[in-house]
Amino acid sequence: MPAARRVSWAQLRVGVMAMAAMVILAVLIFMMTGRKALFVRELVIYTYMDDSAALSRGAPVRLNGILVGSVANVELSGSAAPNRAVRIRMAVPREDLAKIPIDSVAAISAENILGTKYINIRMGQSATKIQPGGELRSLDVREFEQVVQASYNVIAALQGILKRVDNIISEVEAGKGTIGKLLVEDDFYRRLSAVVDDIHKVTAAINSGTGTVGRLFQDEGLYNDLRAAIGRLDSIMQEVQQGQGTAGKFLRDPALYDEARAAVAGLRRTVDDLNAGKGTAGKFLKDDALYKRVDSLLAKVEETVQRVNSGQGTLGQLMVNPQLYDSLNGMTREIQALVKDVRAEPKKFLRIKLALF
Repeated sequence: MPAARRVSWAQLRVGVMAMAAMVILAVLIFMMTGRKALFVRELVIYTYMDDSAALSRGAPVRLNGILVGSVANVELSGSAAPNRAVRIRMAVPREDLAKIPIDSVAAISAENILGTKYINIRMGQSATKIQPGGELRSLDVREFEQVVQASYNVIAALQGILKRVDNIISEVEAGKGTIGKLLVEDDFYRRLSAVVDDIHKVTAAINSGTGTVGRLFQDEGLYNDLRAAIGRLDSIMQEVQQGQGTAGKFLRDPALYDEARAAVAGLRRTVDDLNAGKGTAGKFLKDDALYKRVDSLLAKVEETVQRVNSGQGTLGQLMVNPQLYDSLNGMTREIQALVKDVRAEPKKFLRIKLALF
């Protein structure tokens, strides 16, 4: 019996030690991983929103970014009022609750565009603090699903850009394209090196004064000639400014300016007279009757030319009838022969015979 009693007592001690170890382990795990402190009394406050944006129970509650509690529950409120469809219950320690003004605003935030959501309370300015069971006004923000979707689109676009950049770099490394050939091909490098050598030779020739460009840079005589030409140009400009010469008088002589102004005024008056229909030219531009008469005259001339071209009338026959042309040509030759004979023997044609009965 004493041996059995000792065994039972030993088992009891082992069991008690095991239970104590499990309790200590649980407390340590809770203290290392849990957000709540032991033996801290938490009070409940509420806020209402139109959408929970996938906010989960146990999410952090922060006051201006500082952790002050956690979300105790997220549930439908059953209210049809705007921005009150979802009721969020928050558990906050008593000492932290005394720091939250009653005009503070609660909103759903996230660690980043893909991070865990939490309630962030923006501290108000009121001296009155919220009481246990009180309600905080919520901020109506855009749903986080839209933000996350927009972030997905941005990430997809960035992935596409990175993929295209990687393709370009691969082509460059493979020697494709101008940049790839510049970096990979030796022939292109040799041509570029030859161009650089030619440029170096040209620069050396210019520095040595060889060639036209070299003389332009190195020849002092050319510099002196250019300086003398600039001096002459400067003297000409001074003469012009002083009113000497034709160009100077044109710029400085007020009489020439007055004459030019008078000529412009006269030209303007002439144009005004033409627009008013004064004078022959003005009537020709403005008088419809004169225009009609000229148009009628041109029509008659055109009709006459058409009749001549078609062979009507004497002039038309002369233009188109070869027989009439030949007859006139023969008559002209006969007249020329007659005139020639008269000049050769005028007595033959000037003899007058008088006869009496």
